[in-house]
Amino acid sequence: MNMKMHWVYFKYVAKHKWYVFVECCKLGIPWLGIIHDWHKFTPREWFAYVHYFYNHDGSNKQVRDKVGYYKPDDTGDSMFDRAWFWHQKRARHHWQSWAYPDTNGELRLIEMPTKYAKEMLADWYGAAQAQGKERDSIKDWYREHRNDLMLHPLTRDWIQRQLLGI
Repeated sequence: MNMKMHWVYFKYVAKHKWYVFVECCKLGIPWLGIIHDWHKFTPREWFAYVHYFYNHDGSNKQVRDKVGYYKPDDTGDSMFDRAWFWHQKRARHHWQSWAYPDTNGELRLIEMPTKYAKEMLADWYGAAQAQGKERDSIKDWYREHRNDLMLHPLTRDWIQRQLLGI
């Protein structure tokens, strides 16, 4: 096992968690910033994420687009896909936790409680900053990818007011 890729991932997660914590404090939810993404340190997620995002020398694999987005539900990596499924269902700040298929095959969207919508926003800001981008670059990311996010209309309205002022 090459430890360099694990070390690089650890540094990234720690940096991401720090930025998310700072953003959560600004939004009045510091506890969610402290516990944010704690399960990324569990073996179920850790190993899949390390192997998906990093080469053995610790360099990044090219899985993200120009704004830092990757399509986590279409990777072709079954280990990562399972880890991502596990993560999104445990992490209430992911919109996927609030969407489910009903028995008729329709997608049901549930309004996110404000504290989790705030954490989602903090997560986006933190991800941008951890990747070396400007904090406000998520506005462009959101404009480009907002149709990919299955959000309850009230959650979408809240996010757009916070993020875009609309």
